[in-house]
Parts: sequence; C-alpha cells; structure tokens
Amino acid sequence: MPPALAPSALLPATLREDFPILATMARGKPLVYLDNAATSQKPRQVIDALSRYYEAENANIHRGVHYLSERATLLYDETREAARRFINAASSREVIFTRGTTEAINLVAQGFGSAVLRPGDRILVSTLEHHSNIVPWQLACARSGAEMVEIPIHDDGSLDMEAFDRLLDARVKLVAVTWVSNALGTITPVAELVRRAHALQVPVLLDGAQAAPHIAVDVQAVGCDFFACSGHKMLGPTGVGLLYGTEQWLDRLPPYQGGGDMIETVTIAKSTWAPLPSKFEAGTPDIAAVVAFRAALDYLTRTGVAAIAAHEHELVALATERLAAIPGVRIIGTASPKAGVVSFTMDCAHPHDIGTILDSEGVAIRTGHHCAQPLMQRFAVPSTARASFYLYNTPDEVDALVRGVEKVRQLFA
Repeated sequence: MPPALAPSALLPATLREDFPILATMARGKPLVYLDNAATSQKPRQVIDALSRYYEAENANIHRGVHYLSERATLLYDETREAARRFINAASSREVIFTRGTTEAINLVAQGFGSAVLRPGDRILVSTLEHHSNIVPWQLACARSGAEMVEIPIHDDGSLDMEAFDRLLDARVKLVAVTWVSNALGTITPVAELVRRAHALQVPVLLDGAQAAPHIAVDVQAVGCDFFACSGHKMLGPTGVGLLYGTEQWLDRLPPYQGGGDMIETVTIAKSTWAPLPSKFEAGTPDIAAVVAFRAALDYLTRTGVAAIAAHEHELVALATERLAAIPGVRIIGTASPKAGVVSFTMDCAHPHDIGTILDSEGVAIRTGHHCAQPLMQRFAVPSTARASFYLYNTPDEVDALVRGVEKVRQLFA
C-alpha cells in the first residue's frame, strides 16, 4: 500500500479562471464537467499559444532558412525538450511526437510485428486495457503468427501479479499494459511489473494516456522501454501526443511511415533513415498543436502534478463514499490506489439513462464501455457510468453529481 497522499494545496477556484469553457451554461445549468478521462478542458495559456502560432509563427519546420521557419523549428524542438523533462527521458532523441497514444502504440506494434515477433511468440496485455492497447497487438499477431495473452485482474480491479508471473516466460516478447485504467482509475504497479519482466529480458510498453495527466511520470525510474500519452487528456490540444522509447529499441524498430523529413538519403533503388527522432516523424506534423502542447506541459509543471494527484484523490474518495451510500449504486473498481475515476452502475437505470438525466442537470459524465469491452465483460456489465475528475473540479461538483444520481433513483426506482 502506497503512503497516503498529503492534503491537496490546490486552489481549483483560482485555476478555473484559466478555463473559459467552465463558465458554460449546459441545459440552463452551470456546467459540471466530469468527463476528463475522455478529454480535458484547455486553459487560456494553451488556447493563446495555439492562436499565437497561427498569427505570428506559422511556417514549416526543419527545412527553411528564413526567419519564420527557424522560429517554428525552435518552438517545436523546445516542446520536445519540455516533454523530455516532463517524463524524465534520458534524451530528447527518445521522444517521438505522434497524434496521440493510439498512434504511438500502433507505431510500436507495427515495428514489433515486422521486426521482432515470430510464430509462437507471445504479447501479454491485461484485462484493464483500452482497445488502443489491444487491437494494435491483435493486428501485429495476425501478421506475425504470434499470440496475445491476457493478464487477469482481481475483483477489485487490480492486476493479478501472481498470474502475471505464471504467464511470463521465454515465449513472451513484450508486455503492454496500462499505467492507469481509463475505465476504473486503477493504478497498476508498473515499476514492479517492469522489474519482473526485465528479469527475463522482456521489454515493457506502458499506456500512459491516463497516467501523464494525473500522476508524476518518470520513465527512467520506472524503467519501461516504451511509454505513450496524449496531449488532449493533459490540458493540451487534440491531435498531438508522444511516444517515449529507449534509443536501443527505437534504433531497432523500422520506420512507421515513409516520407519527408524521416530520411537521410533517397534513391529510386533504396533509402536510408534519418537519426532519431526524425526517423519516426514522417511528413509535416501538427506543428501548432505541438507548440501549444508546450503550454500545457508548462501549466501542469507550474501547478504541480503531486498537488493535482492529491486533489483528485480527495475528490475520488468523496465521490466514492457519497455514491456508495445511495441504495442500488454499485461501484465498479475499488482497488487502491486509484486516479481520478469513479465508475458505477445502478440497479434501477441503464448507464445511458443515468448520463441523460445528469446531462439535464448540467453534469457531464461518460457512459458506455469506455473502449474497454473485455473489462466490462470481466465485471459482467455492458457499460458503466463514469465520473472523472481533474485539477479544476471541486467538492461542490461532487455534490452536483450525487444530487443528479439521487434524481435518477427517484425517477426510475
């Protein structure tokens, strides 16, 4: 059991002033935005950075010698260094910009499928995974003849580490697991998982889409071989994310795409590849989104990820206690520690009905299978209602959530 988090020093009422969308009236009610696991809202600093780029800095990168191109290139490369610091990678060469976690995992899966996997090999994934950390490996296995094997979970939503040990053998060529479950909030013991896998020289990929916004990430301390996250879940724009990979592995994998800026030489007969990170960044990227991503990273750093984690811990504990006290509510996923998510069902209403009633009260939650159908099958539910919290949410918004759920019970029970 990890040590208890210190009380949060965060001042969400002050932070909320940076997020113009939070002043929205939804269905005639003040917006209560509790769908942060799907995407976070954006502070003015990020919005301004995006606008400023197009107004004053727009040019293509890495090709031009004129002022605007040099300026855009500098901003792009500075974001890479900011991302390196944020996750504590050893080198900026280990940070590849992608469209998000999904593309980052597909990049690794395609490389493994062609360069590493052979018939009889195994990929281990867990029941907790988002479809983005399942389907790419299914495709890689279909191409290579390898097999994907599931690491089961306990009834509380925690990873079954004893089962993991039983599955980990010489046939396993990669372990690909989520750091934080998007559907339950479960935080997996990634450092221990990596340690056990590396004891058998098995590399580990971590889906960090829900980790990077909510907890401190140090890829060197954890020791993972790959790590992926998405900017839009951590205050940044959509369409940008990153893949971290050790230089050893990124050098070994073939390019994900071919085109401009990822080559060293090209002839009609053959091409050679540019050094890292350019090898995996073919074509013109979403430069504006990358530049604005820097503003998001700076915002999170200034606010303090530890303070964010402590604040969310308080909200999750409060919401769990209040919701569990409502007759007929079942909390799905009770493992400790958790990050930012409370998933639940009600015996009197389908999750979609729960979401619709809450929406009428101005409360935005997510309902459905959360791109985690194997996990829903594990708990024998078709879907759940999911409230997910972030740095700008408040205890008053937990109250609004609970009032909405009580209204659902009144209407349906």
